[in-house]
Amino acid sequence: MKALTVSTRRRYILFLFCFFAGSHHDYALMKKVFNPKLKWFHQVNVWLDLGFQGAAREYGSNSQIILPHKRPKKSKNNPKPKLTAAQVKHNQAHARIRVAVEHAIGGMKAFHCLTHRIRNHLTSLIEYLFWLPAGLWNLKIA
Repeated sequence: MKALTVSTRRRYILFLFCFFAGSHHDYALMKKVFNPKLKWFHQVNVWLDLGFQGAAREYGSNSQIILPHKRPKKSKNNPKPKLTAAQVKHNQAHARIRVAVEHAIGGMKAFHCLTHRIRNHLTSLIEYLFWLPAGLWNLKIA
């Protein structure tokens, strides 16, 4: 199962949506939930990982979407591609902020109802199996 998670720097889970079975791209899920034509991210900083490549372009130049720098592809002209020192520093600062989101997701998984196989045919119950650990995690860190 895959879900879209929004959390704060203090690891509170604010939003949990898009429960899909199988492999889906993160950015495709984001476009389903947050319509790019609307002004979603004009007043907040949104720190995304490289799974959301292209979000800054599609959600507009006024949006405050921050992505890490991607290493250039290897080619004949560039056999050992590297990031510049400034790009490496930016990625390190980005990772320091993004780690709080990863800790929030890991905190949800600590309740073990997301890590085991769900033998269930009710789709409404699957949503609760995501929401319950999120609520328990928020209660735990409160």
